[in-house]
Amino acid sequence: MPTRRFLGKISGLSVLAAWLALATAPAVAQQNATAPDFAQLSQEATEWLAGLIRINTTNPPGNELAAARYLAEILNREGIPAEVMESAPGRGVVIARLRGALMPDPTRALLLLSHTDVVGVDRSKWTVDPFGGVIKDGYLYGRGTLDAKGLAVAELAVMVALKRAGVKLDRDVIFLAEADEEEGGEAGIEFVLRNHWDKIAAGSALNEGGRVLVKDGKVTLVEVQASEKVPVNLEVIATGPAGHASVPRPDNAVVHLASAVSKIGSYEAPVKMNTVTHRYFEQLARIEPDEELAKWIRALEQPERMQLAARRLSQANPVWNSMLRTSIAPTILKGGFRSNVVPSEARATLNVRLFPGDTIQAVVDDLTKLVNDPQIRIEAGEPSRPLSPASSLDTDLYRVIERVTPQVFPGSTTLPSLSTWATDSAQLRMHNVQAYGIVVFPLTEEELARIHSDDERISLDSFRKGIEYLHAIVDAFARAK
Repeated sequence: MPTRRFLGKISGLSVLAAWLALATAPAVAQQNATAPDFAQLSQEATEWLAGLIRINTTNPPGNELAAARYLAEILNREGIPAEVMESAPGRGVVIARLRGALMPDPTRALLLLSHTDVVGVDRSKWTVDPFGGVIKDGYLYGRGTLDAKGLAVAELAVMVALKRAGVKLDRDVIFLAEADEEEGGEAGIEFVLRNHWDKIAAGSALNEGGRVLVKDGKVTLVEVQASEKVPVNLEVIATGPAGHASVPRPDNAVVHLASAVSKIGSYEAPVKMNTVTHRYFEQLARIEPDEELAKWIRALEQPERMQLAARRLSQANPVWNSMLRTSIAPTILKGGFRSNVVPSEARATLNVRLFPGDTIQAVVDDLTKLVNDPQIRIEAGEPSRPLSPASSLDTDLYRVIERVTPQVFPGSTTLPSLSTWATDSAQLRMHNVQAYGIVVFPLTEEELARIHSDDERISLDSFRKGIEYLHAIVDAFARAK
């Protein structure tokens, strides 16, 4: 109705008060509209996640196109236009967008990224069907619940919540569920960056990585991935004369390979620090309750004690060891074809995670000197991710994460982290995207250990809290003030 008639019907209010009520009503409505019913939303999201788990997207071969279409159907049903693109036969991605400012600036947009492919399973080691979407004892089981279909659905839930509430956004929020992350990204992030960068162009991104760590029933640390190591595989190849196993020889290729792998297994690369790890350990020392451990963490800043400190810390936490140096892990051994034949060749695969700035050729040179065996040669493969710069710790998005985190998890500390594993954030950082990895679900060390392992699962309570946490971050960063 016209404002004048409306004011005339107000009793007991001054004209000024009426105008104030009108002026503040949209703001109040906006504030209330941004607080969804998380119980209802997480219940719906649990059903979406169970359905996504039931689409077997083991990579290879992937089958992510079916997953992309499934997610697109949910988005379209909610009035969020979604576009599915086939990156290879049977493989694909889905992209959707919530519009923000009238004149959108891609550098201000926020990209919510996750992947729908999963690693394989040994079904004999699971207590439930890994692709059954089984809910039991307060947990949703299935390959991908943690890595990373759970995050994809949490991001989907946030998009839906913002759309339903009619939230006025100051920035575009883009949703991308992509393929092929587990095998390097050629049919996923690489395909999108090559062919559809305009559809996901953003200045900031939230992706997998990091940890929301629960100890004694409470979130203590929230680690936000701002950088990551670079994965490369090495082949250690031993050669020697073939022969009858009844006549052992000192130049047996298997023996030489075993000796080389043993030497490499005990090798420690030099300790190194960068901006991200400096800040991580500096802040960690302030909150570490074990004073002896805190002392060794602080000793990392002392060049003469750095190597010893790293050795002590690696005994306390193997993840810290990997954060402080290039790491090398033997993973595959191959040699021989019959029990009574000495083979002419035996091989070992080493999975190397390069500390940012290290080169694989330098690693090969060091290991060649270490092994010091003319029957051994070491060959390097291609890195599966680019060496990318770290995301800045001085951005609006990182500051929002730091501000929101203790509101959702009182008493927790936010730390920037260097991931020991690889994510598609590396490719985004090469496109000047400030990408941060944060597995938004509160998880214990035991639960985190189920990633890529047996009986992967997420508690329904943790799933709900993760959606609430992610919504708080996105809402605070993207909503018009």
